[in-house]
Amino acid sequence: MKKFLFLVVLLLSTLLLAKPSRVAYVINGSLGDQSFYDSGYAGIKKLEEDFKVQTRVIECNFDPSLYYPSLVTAAQWADVIFVISYGFEEELKQVAMKFPNKIWVNIDTVVQDEKGIISSVDYREEEGAFLAGVVAAMVTTMTNLPGINPEKIIGAVGGDDDIVIRSFVYGYEQGAKFIDPEVQVKVIYVGTWDDPAKGKQAALQLYAEGADVVFQIAALTGFGVLQAAKEVGKYAIGVDSNQNPLVPGHVITSDLKEVGKSIYTIFKMILDGTFERGKVYSFGVKEGMVGLAIDEYTRKILPEDVVQKIIDIQNKMASGEIKVEPYRP
Repeated sequence: MKKFLFLVVLLLSTLLLAKPSRVAYVINGSLGDQSFYDSGYAGIKKLEEDFKVQTRVIECNFDPSLYYPSLVTAAQWADVIFVISYGFEEELKQVAMKFPNKIWVNIDTVVQDEKGIISSVDYREEEGAFLAGVVAAMVTTMTNLPGINPEKIIGAVGGDDDIVIRSFVYGYEQGAKFIDPEVQVKVIYVGTWDDPAKGKQAALQLYAEGADVVFQIAALTGFGVLQAAKEVGKYAIGVDSNQNPLVPGHVITSDLKEVGKSIYTIFKMILDGTFERGKVYSFGVKEGMVGLAIDEYTRKILPEDVVQKIIDIQNKMASGEIKVEPYRP
């Protein structure tokens, strides 16, 4: 009897893997950040358009009381659940164990359960941050640009002091030192992801301390960094989505973390049968999932020869010629 039940569950799982029709996107925060969460939502919308699946977004708004019930709601409705589970990794494991026939994909951190139900997308964010550091270090030495002082100082504002943001900062520092070992990197962790006023305050402090460029790694909080750059005539680097157009002339580039593209890629793997439950998928520059947004806004700030140097470094990273050391806590 137990063997029969196991075969039934296995068959159901196989059918779900073959043709899911409902996809949920559960996030610890909320949409509207023009960055990380919105990037994922763009991927969800593309699934609707290209595969005609039904989708549902469940926003937890950083409310711990919503984490567990939101996961249960998603599991009761959807075949595939993409989750950004910062702060509720244990709840994710608990609910996945109760709904093992669903397809669980955790985004941006690694969550592993004892049954191998949950798969994870783990970004090599240090690679994209390395490129952001390359750009910042180049710019801080370009004293011919408006707003650049003679000091070689760059900054970063992190939404929180966690392992992912530490990885960003570590890569950022490596990229800066790759260009010029004398460049000084100053970092402020603000402890919130949804407060642009605090992001602006932190960035203004860094600019006052001599930074020419500040890298925002803080979701919606980081929008305040972009505003601060405009206010004081300095420069910023965006994150996750292409934020170059948000404050033209002051956002040099953006460190893309292609959450939406990742969701789309994983879903296609589910459809074609190459997706593996319990696997950790590592995405970086080589896979085209992290890298810089270089566009007309970039070129209005930087001369073409500098742009080409940046592109060349990114290409060498993709080929493996330039390697970035991962953060190890």
